[in-house]
Amino acid sequence: MADPSDYELAAWRDIQRFKGRPLSRVMRGAGEQVATGAAELGKRATKYLENHPRAQSAVSRGQEIAAKGARKVSAGARGATDALPDWSGTALQSVRQTVGRVSRAGLSSERVVALHRKRGHDIASLSDLRGLDLERIDAVRGRAASWYYPAAAALSGAGAGLVISGGQLAVAASAGAAAAPSGGAIVGAFTADAAVVLGLASRSVGQISLLYGYDPEEPAEKLFVMSVVNAGTATSATAKSAAMADISRLTQALVRGKTWDVLNEAVVTKVSQQFARAFGFRLTKKGLGKAVPAFGIIVGGTLNWTTLEAIVDAADTAYRRRFLLEKYPHLGEAAESESFPDAGPEAQDDADEEISLLGELAEAGGPDLR
Repeated sequence: MADPSDYELAAWRDIQRFKGRPLSRVMRGAGEQVATGAAELGKRATKYLENHPRAQSAVSRGQEIAAKGARKVSAGARGATDALPDWSGTALQSVRQTVGRVSRAGLSSERVVALHRKRGHDIASLSDLRGLDLERIDAVRGRAASWYYPAAAALSGAGAGLVISGGQLAVAASAGAAAAPSGGAIVGAFTADAAVVLGLASRSVGQISLLYGYDPEEPAEKLFVMSVVNAGTATSATAKSAAMADISRLTQALVRGKTWDVLNEAVVTKVSQQFARAFGFRLTKKGLGKAVPAFGIIVGGTLNWTTLEAIVDAADTAYRRRFLLEKYPHLGEAAESESFPDAGPEAQDDADEEISLLGELAEAGGPDLR
């Protein structure tokens, strides 16, 4: 058995120490916290103004605007929950169609192979990349995914925040009810944003998988892609534990070259449908702060940026770990069987729903790897 190079050993140590980028760690669950805090602030401000009529008359116009603003902050945060999309039927179909279009666009194993050949690497197919030293992989892969996908997601989040909260901000200043976004517009904005984010997430992880020599179009690899997206968006202890366990067990099965006769496209499609629904719920709940006037655009853009940032980091870590374990199985003997780098501080368990891809896989008629 060959020994890892110094570069690969250093990369393995970095994997064990990785904790996520600072902004991603800070922003976990921030959208829901902003919405909850704004609702409470709005209630207090409204109550204060209602109980101090002299203050209102002294600066009547200013207090009128402030009172309306306070009420809108409270109503906007509370209304976000009421306007959550029904993640079944049309909403789910929208997510699936967008994911399909975005995740497959431009991904090419032939292009990756050609880039390596241009560098003088002796490979004939995508799978040959797994025999190269990790340093050669890093020389080709670049770092564009670390900012391109987060930036694209941020634009979507900012746009959703503008649709959801922008009209409410106008109402607070002018009392023009016609400026308020309709319930349909709010639901549509949440749904469209979730579809774009999941599409970008799937595509970014698929691109990273190709760079390490794995074809994301294979049924087993599609499961791995979803498990990485799940890990990158989990925030509570329970959700993170379930996501990390999925990745660890899938990694072990794939490293051992396990084959599954019952794993086919029909089974994977069922799992992807369930995951899209659960992901939509999770992302929408995290993004409740988009409904808060004046903060919605900022929260929407920042939250989406950090979500994709965390997913890209989770993908890079998961595939590097798998790449090295496949070449050097003895590296895993020194690590805990269920180990996976922590992505940051945990949210409360009730703030994030547990998603188990392996559980969904077993229920869909696939192999039970739990």
